[in-house]
Amino acid sequence: MPEGPSILILKEKLQPFTGQKVIAASCNNGTLDTRILTGQTITAFKSWGKHFLICFAGFTIRIHMMMFGTYRINSRTEKSPRLHLQFEDGELNFYACQLKLIEEPLDEVYDWQADVMSEAWDTKKAIKKMKAIPGLLACDALMDQQIFSGVGNIIKNEALFRSRIHPESVMAAMPPKKVKELITETILYSFEFLEQRKEGTLKRHWQAYHKKECPRNHVPFISKDTGRSRRASFYCELCQVKYQ
Repeated sequence: MPEGPSILILKEKLQPFTGQKVIAASCNNGTLDTRILTGQTITAFKSWGKHFLICFAGFTIRIHMMMFGTYRINSRTEKSPRLHLQFEDGELNFYACQLKLIEEPLDEVYDWQADVMSEAWDTKKAIKKMKAIPGLLACDALMDQQIFSGVGNIIKNEALFRSRIHPESVMAAMPPKKVKELITETILYSFEFLEQRKEGTLKRHWQAYHKKECPRNHVPFISKDTGRSRRASFYCELCQVKYQ
C-alpha cells in the first residue's frame, strides 16, 4: 500500500497536467459516473496522507491506492484501468484503486493538520487525539489516519524502532517526552522515506521493517501481527521498551 511519501511523489509527477482539459474518461467498475469529467479542467492535484486528490471546479475525485493500486502516465497496461483520463496530449491511468466523488469543499472533509507531511501538521492536536482513546497502542496510534495521516506499516515500524518503543506500548503509559520523540521520529522518517523513494534506495535503509535481526543488539527481531489492524510489526524486545 503506498504511504504518504509515495503519494507526494505522484502529485509531483502529475503537475504538468494541471490546467489540462479532460476530453474522455472511463471507469471500469461503474463507481464513478465519468460523464461529469468530460470537458472539465483539472485545477489542482492535492494529497492528504494516502489519499490522492484530483481537483476540478466544484468537485474532487479521491483516489485511494489500497493494497495493490498502481498508475501509468502517458501509457497503459493490458488491464482495463479503474480510472482513465484522456487529454489532448497525454493520458492518466489508475489501476486497482478505490474511487470516490467529493462534492464538499476539501477543507470540510480533511483535517490538514493530521497529515504528517503537511506544513499544517499540529503535534499538540495529535497528542490530544491520542489521549482521547483509552488503551490506545502505539502501533494503532501510528496507523490511525485521523491522527497520523500518511503513515503506513513501513513508517510505523521504522519510527517505533528509532524511538525504541515496543509496538504494543499503551500510549497513556508513555512519558510525555517519549510520545513527542515518537512523533518527531515519525515525521523525520516520513521525509527520509520521500527522498529515499525518489533515489530508489528505500529498502536499503530499512532498520526494522521485514528485518531478521536488531542492528543494535544483534538478536532476532520478533515478527508479530499487532494491534487492531493486525499488521506486521518487527521489533526488538531488548531495546524497544513496552510501556503498559
